[in-house]
Amino acid sequence: QVQLVESGGGSVQAGGSLRLSCVFSGFPYCMAWFRQAPEKERERVAYILTSQSSARYGDSVKGRFTISRDNAKNTLYLQMNSLKPEDTAMYYCAANGGCGVNAAYWGQGTQVTVSS
Repeated sequence: QVQLVESGGGSVQAGGSLRLSCVFSGFPYCMAWFRQAPEKERERVAYILTSQSSARYGDSVKGRFTISRDNAKNTLYLQMNSLKPEDTAMYYCAANGGCGVNAAYWGQGTQVTVSS
């Protein structure tokens, strides 16, 4: 069983930065960040396997976002830089189940709002 609790969302102006955190319990082999804007499909932003060298990013965030995992602190991070209004969404932490849209475990979400 894996439990996930996100934090760190908020409001920021375009060009700013935010860091999301997801505290997890259990031993997820795969973790991911997703986002969903109103009336849009849920989109995977990035995912990472137990070995941090296996991080992958969506094209829309590549070069701006960084996913990382601190196993000693049981925390997954998403550093978001150069934020754009189109990054506005509810962000979710997910784990296992292939880390796709059918991931096995989900957090409650944290809202990110970027104003122009």
